[in-house]
Amino acid sequence: MKTFSRLIKHLCTTTADGRRAFPEETLKAIEQSIVEGERRHRAEVRMVVEPSLNSQAVLNGTSPRERARELFSHYRVWDTEENCGVLVYVNLADHQVEIVADRGVGRVVTTKEWQAICRTMTEGFARGVYHDSVITALHQLNTLLEAHYPDDGSTRNQLPDKPVML
Repeated sequence: MKTFSRLIKHLCTTTADGRRAFPEETLKAIEQSIVEGERRHRAEVRMVVEPSLNSQAVLNGTSPRERARELFSHYRVWDTEENCGVLVYVNLADHQVEIVADRGVGRVVTTKEWQAICRTMTEGFARGVYHDSVITALHQLNTLLEAHYPDDGSTRNQLPDKPVML
């Protein structure tokens, strides 16, 4: 029964829902937040928003965490000089946010710190506040990354800053 209700949620969550939650103005603000953050730290941040999974992925039981790891690989977030790539994944149908970090960042940032950033978004999303929630969470993320990977003048942008809407 759980799979069936999840399948219905994914079938009913459309690309149009994604565009309503993350209009062009919000996507530009996300990109700007990533750009500004990467001026202060050496980590590389990618954000992917996915309204819903396809039916087969839901029926196969693909979790948001598994999907985030798949996208981490697909978008080569792991391919940074200092192993400091971070993927922020939003799955609207499941109301989930996942952060997948490369091993360099994963060694210094705690699960509790990642969860706090995810909670900022999910709590805001539950109230229908997408723009402000994601920008606040990215500010938290950038502050955290700046503490562990401060800019030392050697930074160069290794990954695109523009968020991906699937």
